[in-house]
Amino acid sequence: MATATLTAAALVLSTLVAPSAAQAAEAIYDPIPEQPIQSRLGLVLEEFAAFPRSFPTPAPTDGRLMRHARINALIELPDGSGRMAVPDLNGNLYLVKDGEEHVYLDVAATFAPQFFSGRGLGQGFGYVSFHPEFAKNGLFYTVHTELASTTGKVPDLVAQPGTTYHGIVTEWRATNPAADTFEGARREVIRIGFAGQTHGIQQIDFNPTAKRNDRDYGLLYLAVGDGGIGVRNDDAQDMTMPHGKFLRIDPLGRNAANGKYGVPRSNPFHGDEGTLGEIYAIGMRDPHRFSWDAGANNRMFLGHIGEHAIEAIYEVRAGDNFGWSVREGAFVFDVTAASPCDRILPLPADDAQYGYTYPVAAYDHDPPPGWNCTSDVGRAVAGGFVYRGKNVPALKGKYVFGDLVDGRVFYTEVNQMRRGKDLAPLHQLKLVDGATGNWIRIQDLSGPGSQGDPNRADLRFATDASGELYLFSKANGKIWKVTGTKEFAGEKTGTNRVGNTTGAANWAPITPSKWQFSGNQVILAEAGVARPGPRRPFEYAVLTAGPTFGAVQIDAKVRLDTPVEVTNRDVIIVFGWKSDTEYYYAHLSTDNMIYPHNGIYKVNNADRERIDHQWNGWRGAPPAITDAEWHQVRVKHLPATGEIAVYLDGAKDPLLTAVDKTFDSGRVGFGSFDNIGRVKDVKVVGTRIS
Repeated sequence: MATATLTAAALVLSTLVAPSAAQAAEAIYDPIPEQPIQSRLGLVLEEFAAFPRSFPTPAPTDGRLMRHARINALIELPDGSGRMAVPDLNGNLYLVKDGEEHVYLDVAATFAPQFFSGRGLGQGFGYVSFHPEFAKNGLFYTVHTELASTTGKVPDLVAQPGTTYHGIVTEWRATNPAADTFEGARREVIRIGFAGQTHGIQQIDFNPTAKRNDRDYGLLYLAVGDGGIGVRNDDAQDMTMPHGKFLRIDPLGRNAANGKYGVPRSNPFHGDEGTLGEIYAIGMRDPHRFSWDAGANNRMFLGHIGEHAIEAIYEVRAGDNFGWSVREGAFVFDVTAASPCDRILPLPADDAQYGYTYPVAAYDHDPPPGWNCTSDVGRAVAGGFVYRGKNVPALKGKYVFGDLVDGRVFYTEVNQMRRGKDLAPLHQLKLVDGATGNWIRIQDLSGPGSQGDPNRADLRFATDASGELYLFSKANGKIWKVTGTKEFAGEKTGTNRVGNTTGAANWAPITPSKWQFSGNQVILAEAGVARPGPRRPFEYAVLTAGPTFGAVQIDAKVRLDTPVEVTNRDVIIVFGWKSDTEYYYAHLSTDNMIYPHNGIYKVNNADRERIDHQWNGWRGAPPAITDAEWHQVRVKHLPATGEIAVYLDGAKDPLLTAVDKTFDSGRVGFGSFDNIGRVKDVKVVGTRIS
């Protein structure tokens, strides 16, 4: 226990010293500039279950609580029955078998009128976890919230001053564990007092990888948030308080102060004077979801929701300190900043002495230009699972998670998630509707029938006992199972080939005098000039050799002839060309003054329209070509499905993707706006259109 004791001492020191050590540092406004890599993989989603409409108690005023059903988890019962449990924050515990749901237990009614779910995103019946020997002992555990003023009970452990809500863990003992509805007894295990209405007890769970003789077997983990007020205090670093901590308890023991549970002797701070022995790890704002990898090392991962900028995945070990509220991710969080926009600072040179643990993967909030930094930008990580199932081999060894607000789905390779190393690269997965085969966003599945904002996904992840993956949403109370993967633009384009294309006779330029044809190169020797009509590339040449293509793959090498310091450097590949005002083009280089200049565009007898998936209104894909070297480019267009993908320098994953069915065929070309460049080794393969 020497290490744990030293860690506890370091915690006190860090709380006192760390903020002042970085006051002179410059604020950071784009802490994680790396964007997620667009994966070529899409998850095929098939509807698994749907739940009835439910309502918070009392009626809420916060629109974010106005969802169809606030389903919050999906857990397979550890009894071999195949039944799965789903808690609804509004009160019901459902069991699901073969996609059919029914109410197993009404938690809200059991604890009425104290039960409270009408304020705070996590308030209500939040989670359920089944003892690993549930089939024999019938034990399971729930967490719910009550309004402090109505309960008359005193919290266990140290409560936050001005406590307004209680988070309560209850043990239930089913008389018949195989029954479809609950009958039995219950008892309260622990009650924690919170002064805020968010970031309560987010998840309770047993380690499913622990075997009967392991010291972790049968121990219950509690992810306890900071009450939503940690930005104003140091509760998450206070070793006498449960807030902002992972707790680990033995629900069958009785040596705790309240005599209702046990404090495991294997906990890292057990026996330390002035420290809660229940503490397993500290320094958290909102430890939203955690899981264990069933792989070789049974590593534990946490999805941690940030305050100002950082959404993080941590590997959790006993005694860890994740640094909140003096750290957010791997950055100093300055609570004393004069401007709320200036809270994120670089780590001090002496940071190692504080002993903080930093994320193994993370992304930032990426706010739009002009964003009011005191408002919610709409980002929050939804922790996930390392896939160890059998039905989707392409996901093996990938930690799959997402953003619960905007609905993006990511993965990282678990072997790249290493403590103390660089952040693991994030890959953004695409999604496929298994019923239609269409490429979709999660909002396309969760929006129909949703209550409240249909663009807010309220996304969650789950796995079953076999390791198969599920996604679900509060928006319309549906659960989808991942049944496979599909490769974006993975279909063959055809067998008709055109090569040796660089002769002058094979091209039709807009302005022939601006072009040169030398050896194997097609050269735009003079910058283009804006033309009347809709805004579109100023200058390009269409390849006239070969037939008009439907499905098509274009391979070429392109180069810019102007130095990197020059702005408005651009080069485009044209495809689906029908006329001077009807075509697609892929913009591959960058205006140094406009970050999101890259993209896939459509010109359809109107000003150009950006259609790539990477564009979110203010930020898109990273620049593809930023120098004057030759770059290999591949563009694929599959008109039957509308899939468009752009690849750079042999990458397996696309730089840009889009789905659009406006033009079902056309010719290809090369050009720019007001720049000069060249293309060579142009090869086209596809389906001939007569």
